[in-house]
Amino acid sequence: MSKTKRALFAAIVVSLAFCAMARAETQRQKAERIIGEIDDMWRGESSHGVISMRVQTRNYTRTMRMEAWSKGKDYTLVRIVLPLKEKGTATLKTKNEIYTYLPQTDRTIRLNSGMMMGSWMGSHFTNDDLVKESRLLDDYSAEVTFEGVRNGKSIIEFTLLPKPEAAVVWGKVALTVVDGKIPLKETYYDEEMQVARTLDFSAVKDLSGRTVPSVLHMTPADKPDEFTEIIYESIRFNMNLDGSLFSIASLRRK
Repeated sequence: MSKTKRALFAAIVVSLAFCAMARAETQRQKAERIIGEIDDMWRGESSHGVISMRVQTRNYTRTMRMEAWSKGKDYTLVRIVLPLKEKGTATLKTKNEIYTYLPQTDRTIRLNSGMMMGSWMGSHFTNDDLVKESRLLDDYSAEVTFEGVRNGKSIIEFTLLPKPEAAVVWGKVALTVVDGKIPLKETYYDEEMQVARTLDFSAVKDLSGRTVPSVLHMTPADKPDEFTEIIYESIRFNMNLDGSLFSIASLRRK
């Protein structure tokens, strides 16, 4: 092979390598863009929503109506409106801490680390879910593992693995997105890579100018007949909320 041909061949190899790198970078950027948009789908600089929650277990069915306020990803206040016997019960998240107020006894309880994996308000969501209400990309590295048409729908699947420094309980999270922007399913795996629970999204509609799934359905893998369903009845974004709303003192306010 002549020097000219060798040089041309080398240039082609280098060009192909750079193209492959560019494609890989584009896929990573695509994953980060889509997951970032989903992370912020129900969150603005601030928000106020009315939410219904239905919990189905082997022993009981429980339905609640709540108001929820948030400011960024660090502050959340959720207060029960119905049923009347639980009205005023509230949960406050301030950065990495959670407080629960029980109006029946007029007590405020700060949850310790041993209580984080406990049930939040009797549901299949945990207290840790509320504390970890951060962007997935803060704690996980994401990559596209499938992109194509499935059952007549345009699907993208992402695999999210914990970053080395992340303090998370899940060994892996699989996220399925339809039409490039709407979450369809999140599957959570434990540290042994066994499915622990599944979160399904449905009832896509316009809420305050955003197209979002309005129903979130959580099913634990070890109790497939049980579930918790959260329904967003209404939500408003980017409101002027006073910081004092997210204080321990505000838990007692009616």
